[in-house]
Amino acid sequence: MVDFEALNQENHEIAEYSRVLSYLIENRLICDTDITCSLFFDYIGKVNQHLDSSGRQFYMHLLNDDDQQTVNMATNFMNGSKEIKRVLKQYMNEWCRTKKQSFKIKDHERFISETNEFFDIVLNRIQDEQEKIYPLLRRILAEEA
Repeated sequence: MVDFEALNQENHEIAEYSRVLSYLIENRLICDTDITCSLFFDYIGKVNQHLDSSGRQFYMHLLNDDDQQTVNMATNFMNGSKEIKRVLKQYMNEWCRTKKQSFKIKDHERFISETNEFFDIVLNRIQDEQEKIYPLLRRILAEEA
């Protein structure tokens, strides 16, 4: 069973983290604090967990649908998840010390730009889930019932 309430809550939390972190990283003195770094790594954990759990919860329903458009959309979203993970890995290699849970910022302006770009990718994904995948999944689940 797909838990839409939990998925919506995850999306809401990720969006909140994005907005708060986007604000915090603007100030160079606040950017490297332990609290900001802790929030950032919590955010990364939530993004990864959401990408993993959402896939397990609903892709099987979409991929098994008779409608080829639905299967194509599910495939595109799965590929999108892989791409987000690839971009995240590249971002983390560039800007983070994972074991120390800290940033390695050489160019603060570029860091802000690339971090906000990543936030936008994730927020666009969340919006697409809300507007495209969840309604489609609700329809399929209603048909299966």
